[in-house]
Formats: sequence, structure tokens, C-alpha cells
Amino acid sequence: MIIAFWALFLIVLGSIVWGSIRSGISPMPTLPKVKLHLLESIPNDIEGTILELGAGWGTLAFPLAERYRHCTIIAYETSWIPYLFCTLRQWIRPRLNIRIVHQDFFEVPLGDASLLVCYLYRGAMQRLSEKLIQELKPGALVVSHTFSIPGWSPESILVVDDLYRTPIYQYRKG
Repeated sequence: MIIAFWALFLIVLGSIVWGSIRSGISPMPTLPKVKLHLLESIPNDIEGTILELGAGWGTLAFPLAERYRHCTIIAYETSWIPYLFCTLRQWIRPRLNIRIVHQDFFEVPLGDASLLVCYLYRGAMQRLSEKLIQELKPGALVVSHTFSIPGWSPESILVVDDLYRTPIYQYRKG
């Protein structure tokens, strides 16, 4: 039993480490205070498709699905363990408006999004900038916490009163 536990632990840890090396960042959950402020900063009148890029453990995707029940939430995650965790979470308490997708969001079109939410890292934000310019429809809202989109001017910046003074950036595609 102990050997099986440690074997499973090493497989899970190895998967997270491998996914982190491959993507350039480990799956980090959004802290509760940041999540609260981020969700409060998003307008109530969002319609259509909401994308979460790099869903990790689902700390943003599931609250988005609860709040915007009339929208379709698509949560992309490439790391297997967080993806499976989100899938299990969805299986245990299904939300009809959410899809958890194990795919690199750089390989899918983002043009249908009315709202795009992300917590990535500088390198990904740099790559994402050009993709958003090319694909997002005018008026789409982009909300990113911690990391800005290089070359974009935010519509607003909310600084959370937490230990890290976490910034939440909101952009509107012109």
C-alpha cells in the first residue's frame, strides 16, 4: 500500500514537473482574495463565450461558470494532473456551461471569446499579445492577473490589497 502511494505520488509529481518544464510555468491556483477581486471587477453583462487560458486547478473557471450560467465557459489546460483534477471536479459537481479542454490554447482560435481570463507568465503573455491582436473580435474583454500584455494599454488596473499587491489588468480589444 505504501509503495503504491509513493509510486502514485512520484507519477503525479513527475507529471506536474514535466508539464511545468514544457509550458514554462507550474500550475498555480489564483489566491482567494485575488479571485474575489478579479471576479468582482468583471461586468455582469458578459454574453457568449468565456475562455480561461491556463485553467490550472479551476480556481477561476468554476466560479466563472457559476456566475455566468448563460455563457459557455471553455477552460484550457495542458498539464495532465490539473486537467484531470478539473475533469474530476466537473464530474463530481457538473456545470452544464463549462468544458475543460486538454489542449494548448495557442493552437485554437480565440475569436469567439467575449471575455478571456488568464493567469499566465511573461513569456506566454508576450506570445499571446499577437494572437489576441489577430483573433479577438472588437469589444472583447481580456482580464489578466499578475502579468500585463506587453504593448497593450489597460483599460483599468486594479491592485489587490494582498501581500503581493497583485495587479489585475483589464483590456478591451479595439
